[in-house]
Amino acid sequence: MDKFIVSARKYRPQNFSTVVGQSHITTTLKNAIKNNQLAHAFLFCGPRGVGKTTCARILAKTINCENQTNDGEACNTCNSCVSFDAGTSLNIHELDAASNNSVDDIRSLVEQVRFAPQAGKYKVYIVDEVHMLSASAFNAFLKTLEEPPPYAIFILATTEKHKILPTILSRCQIFDFKRITNDDTVEHLQEICDKESIKAEKTALHVIAQKSEGCMRDSLSILDKIVSFTNGALTYANTLEHLNILDEDYYFKLLEYLQDQNLSDALLMYDEINRKGFEGDTVLEGFAEFLRNVLVSKDAKVAMLLEVAEDFKQKYLQAAQKVSTAYIVSALNVLNESGIQYKQAKNKRLHVELTIIKLSYLQQAIELVGNEDGLSKKKITDGAKAIAFRALPVTKAKIIEPQPAAVAKPKVPATEAKLIIQEPAPQVKPAATVNKQPASNGGTPSLASLNKLRQQISKQAQAGDGGIKPLTIDELTTCWEAFIEKLKEKKNPAAITNFRNAQLSIVDDYSFDIVADGELPRKFIDNERAELITHLQNHFNNKQLVYSIKVVENKENTQPAERQLNTKEQYQRIVDEYPLVKELKDRLRLQLDY
Repeated sequence: MDKFIVSARKYRPQNFSTVVGQSHITTTLKNAIKNNQLAHAFLFCGPRGVGKTTCARILAKTINCENQTNDGEACNTCNSCVSFDAGTSLNIHELDAASNNSVDDIRSLVEQVRFAPQAGKYKVYIVDEVHMLSASAFNAFLKTLEEPPPYAIFILATTEKHKILPTILSRCQIFDFKRITNDDTVEHLQEICDKESIKAEKTALHVIAQKSEGCMRDSLSILDKIVSFTNGALTYANTLEHLNILDEDYYFKLLEYLQDQNLSDALLMYDEINRKGFEGDTVLEGFAEFLRNVLVSKDAKVAMLLEVAEDFKQKYLQAAQKVSTAYIVSALNVLNESGIQYKQAKNKRLHVELTIIKLSYLQQAIELVGNEDGLSKKKITDGAKAIAFRALPVTKAKIIEPQPAAVAKPKVPATEAKLIIQEPAPQVKPAATVNKQPASNGGTPSLASLNKLRQQISKQAQAGDGGIKPLTIDELTTCWEAFIEKLKEKKNPAAITNFRNAQLSIVDDYSFDIVADGELPRKFIDNERAELITHLQNHFNNKQLVYSIKVVENKENTQPAERQLNTKEQYQRIVDEYPLVKELKDRLRLQLDY
């Protein structure tokens, strides 16, 4: 029984022409070989599994080939090519920098470079995962990499170019490998299936290509697993089952339910998906990708971005004609926010169900409207299926003299109904004017209460206007002393002292200033604000009386206090005054701990 070899090794490309999806790299290398313009150092960088190490080995094999073809390929028949394929060539050295990343490993590599090849033109050194080298190892490699012997060629391979020192990058020719497209992957997998006599559906191979995300090695590994799982017959159904991918038919049905606002069937479908073992985040991400494909299908210009199997393209085109762009854009936004919040949700199932509920009633909530600035979202109020609430009448109440009934007020839409009550002006009209207002018995209940409020305010104003005391410094001082007496009864000596030290100055007939000699006195006075303002307004019978507190720093208080001396300064002052103390310390050889 022959030993099994995985497809990634068995079908590894042996020539530049068999490399998949990297024609821009292989063409450049073949032309450099034909024109004898090879650089002494190459850097192959790109994602995993796209052919970096494979191209490095093909390059090393081709430049030592004894019978190169006209298009720059190796013959695969000469002694050099045969020994290379057998793994016995002495002109090719591979170093795994992930496990050999020290300075000693690089020094041993540099020592080997001194020896010329016994057979062939070049000695090729392939350093894989070169970004794993330490900084000192990079520095030890710099000189040799910059000026190697004419027969030495270095090929560095890495998946993380940003981790390599700029001094290394400047000494190499850099080749950026790209991800392999789904079409190229499907074509290569089909060739392997034909060679291995494997029956595979095109849709199944397309699912494998999407799952590998541009990595050929991953796609070949997935192919080997599914072949073992299905006993050599790849179908769309068993491929989805093995890769734990949700069938796109579920998304088509779910979109149809959401468009019809059939919430019950949509929730039942999610329950069926959940019972099959699919997590909620998988459903959210898969449905978001599905809606993205539907959005792409709406425009023929970007239809080339639709990376799905040929059997599903027609379904996507039909679904795109039934769904509006506004719904797709809004649904993608909802799914994006729901996916971000999924990890924080305690009840995962409820979180996904709430998202389905939002998507079910989303189309009656918004629409996209074109204007001068482009597309913008607009709320839909017509045709909404939500419960219709009775619009409240507009009521605006102002405490002013009512206008004649003949004056018509402008109509306001029901959606802008507000109740605005403005504060009364400081000066209220006399009672004679108030008595002209209509009786409350003939109006609505709200107007009757407003009439009562007007009469009450008018009476208070009449009672206040007759007994207001003028604000003079003598009267203010008398009121101030009376309040200090109240503080004495409360036994608050700190506040009494600060109130006595405060100075009063009148600003106008309704306000005065309290001048405090610091921030602390201001706080003591401000603590009594509520009781003080009541006392002042009652004494002067004036509800409009106000005051403000100003702080004026006392010059005596602002003088800096004498700083306390530390132990070293105290000792120095004692020595200055009594020199014998220092002499005593020196004789006894004392060490002072300051």
